[in-house]
This record gives sequence, structure tokens and C-alpha cells, in this order.
Amino acid sequence: TGAGFCPMKKTAQTGLLKVHGLHESYYTGKLEAYLHAKGLAYELIEMDTHGFKRCARITGVAQMPQLELPDGSWLTDSTRIIEHFERELPQPALYPSDPAVNFIADLLEDFGDEWLWRPAMYYRWSFAEDARQLSDRLARGMLRDVPLPLICRRWLIKRRQRQLFLKRDGITRDTAPLVEALYPQVLAAMAAALVERPFLLGARPTQADMGFFGSMFRHFASDPTAARIMREQGPLVHTWVERLWNLQPARFDQLTMPTELPAGLAPLLAMLCQDYLPYLDANEQALTNCAKRVHWQFRGVTFSTPNNPYQRHCWQRLRWRYQSLPAAQRARVDDWLGD
Repeated sequence: TGAGFCPMKKTAQTGLLKVHGLHESYYTGKLEAYLHAKGLAYELIEMDTHGFKRCARITGVAQMPQLELPDGSWLTDSTRIIEHFERELPQPALYPSDPAVNFIADLLEDFGDEWLWRPAMYYRWSFAEDARQLSDRLARGMLRDVPLPLICRRWLIKRRQRQLFLKRDGITRDTAPLVEALYPQVLAAMAAALVERPFLLGARPTQADMGFFGSMFRHFASDPTAARIMREQGPLVHTWVERLWNLQPARFDQLTMPTELPAGLAPLLAMLCQDYLPYLDANEQALTNCAKRVHWQFRGVTFSTPNNPYQRHCWQRLRWRYQSLPAAQRARVDDWLGD
């Protein structure tokens, strides 16, 4: 259910945009918020196991969400879906027109999308109350077409998620405290950016906001343990989640798009540069060397996680976009990011 990309494929279909996903899904929530912001009508079709396999057969990618367009086209990957609509329906724009600011927004979107996946899954499946609630909801939802008693479906989903997103993804006695601490640290960094403005980069939402929204909405603001932490330690972020979910074009289309990097972003950019980009480089090196696992350092602790081809793709796209900037715009990015 993580991010990925598949070219558009065709089926015979008419009607509204159809979002194939789940109410509990990280990237489904991100895509829904974007469609709200663009004023695009859609219906959410909740996947079961049969629907998940059907979408995978059509697009060739087993993931959620998948977007079925009225003309029969299919799109996957929330980031690439946003790119598609920003190109085809550019107003109201979410991409900053300033090239350097737009690159920083791309960086932040990728950071929010990919780096917060691990703590989002950790909080959902490491704590008993959260795991009990979510395994029940997924057993009644995603596994509703599996011919087993509910208690067996709950057990299966809890066992699978803990194996896949905790044990296999490098959560150990040594690494768990760092992953657990990352969430309140990100809350504090986001709060610093939201003190004087409604969105991360200014008066208008951008792709940077969408990148953080998936984890903050469907996991951190919704799951019991993380939601309590957000209410107590990140009320500005809690308000931002509600603001973004309720967004409509008329509420921002006349507001000014940022042309400079605003104050208050230093904590987020420091985490991005010091923690996330070195991981991306280590992941790329592991794939280059055909290593199945990535061994990388995070704040003095060694993590071992599966290699991730999609995140290599993200890292290469970010580098290509940076290298494609005119020299003067690259110099602005360099000044903002420092060493």
C-alpha cells in the first residue's frame, strides 16, 4: 500500500472520479484532501481483497489508492496523480510558480510522504489499543470478503502488519525509541512553521502540505495514541489537519503564492537534510550493490531495512529537478539548505 507509479491504462468507465482505497489508508487520505482542494468531485470505493487484486490486474501495481478517471484512464501514485492534475487543471494552483520555492516544496512533500511512513506504522501497530482498533476496522473493511470468522481476520491483519511494518522494517529494541521520538519532534518542527501562517509555506497550500497530510491525518490525528499526543503537544498541527481536510478552492485561489522561503522552516529542513537525505543515499547505494537490506545510521543508531526501489526513484527525481534549476535558482536553494 505504499507509493509507486504506473502509467495510465484504459478501461471502459464513465462517471465521477473513483478513488479506490480505504478510509484508514495513508495515501488515500492525502489524495482525497488534494481532490477537495482542487474542487474535483469523487467517490471513495473502499477496497476489499477482491477489489485490491482487480485494481492491480488493471494497472499492474498492487497498491492504494488507485484513481479511475471518467474516460476510463487509471492513475496510481499520489504524487504523480497530483502532478497530472496540476498540469491538466492548473487552477487553483498548488505548485509554487517560483522555481526554487517549488523545489523546496517538492523536497518537503517527499520527506513527509516517505520519512513519516515508519513512525506512522509504528504508532499504529506497536501500541495495544491502536492495534486492536485498527485490526478490527481492517478486518471488517479490507478483509470483509475473506471467509473467516472476524476474530481470525483481526488476528491475521494484526500479525501481518506487525511482521511487515515493525519487525521487517527494522524496528528493534534499539531503534524503537528513535522512531517513537520522531513523531513529537516532527510535530514541534511543523508547529514552528505554522505559528504565523495557515500552511507550511504561506497563505496557500502547496504540495509540501499534501506530503505531510497523509500521515498526519489518517494515522497521527486518527489513531488513539498518536491523536492524544497531537492534541496535547501539537494543537497547531491538529488545526492545520482540519483546515486542510476542509479546504475548497474558494478559500485560497485568490491568495498569494509564496515566492520566498518563509521563516520557521529551519527545524523541518534540518531533519530533512541531516536524517532523510543520508538515508536516501544509503538506500541507493544498497540497490546499486544489489544488497537486499540497507544498513544506515540514524542519530548514532544503526538501522537495517529492506531496500526500496521507489525511494531510489524519488531520490533520483529530486536530484534531476535540482540539477534542472537555473544556476541562480540553485544558488537560492543552496543558501536555504546550507551545507
